[in-house]
Amino acid sequence: MTRRVSPLTLVIAATVALIGGGAVAAPAAASPAPAPGSDTAAQQTTLYYDDSRAAEFRDAVEAGAAEWNAAVDNVELVRAPAGRRAEITVVATDGWPMATLGPVRPGGSATIWFGRQAVWQGHDEVRIAAHELGHSLGLPDVKPGPCSSLMSGSTGGVGCTNAAPNAQERSRVEQLYGGGAAGAAPAAGTLVVDGP
Repeated sequence: MTRRVSPLTLVIAATVALIGGGAVAAPAAASPAPAPGSDTAAQQTTLYYDDSRAAEFRDAVEAGAAEWNAAVDNVELVRAPAGRRAEITVVATDGWPMATLGPVRPGGSATIWFGRQAVWQGHDEVRIAAHELGHSLGLPDVKPGPCSSLMSGSTGGVGCTNAAPNAQERSRVEQLYGGGAAGAAPAAGTLVVDGP
């Protein structure tokens, strides 16, 4: 007489074998998992930014992107070479800084309006750039907030020059861009205005 064995029975049997000292052989072709923090551990998403219309803020945008590149592994912000379509476009304006809320995906589109009004009031240019890039990467404002929070924006105070994302901000961006191609969730597309 043939007896059928349910999948649950097989799982239980395998568990009992492991607990009881039995061994299950690993496939011969299996390779070790990459160490956390190694280059192969994260499947990095590259997003290109176009700062050709950022006027006097091009260096600040580059420094803001460098802050994010130093802080996270799952996404890299790269200045778009000539002829390359960029996912993030930075434009200098005379108003308050604004940005499209992401997370922007490869092939997607987000805009940052680098508003001079914040600079005229004394806010740090690199912090503004990193903050607005944070919006493109999917982070909303956290206001009011301390200077230690990049996404607190202008509520961090005029004297705040912190352009580095904190642990929570880094973790959220890593989650949003985990799994290589930035996952499947679409960008929010909301416009975030960073006024006082």
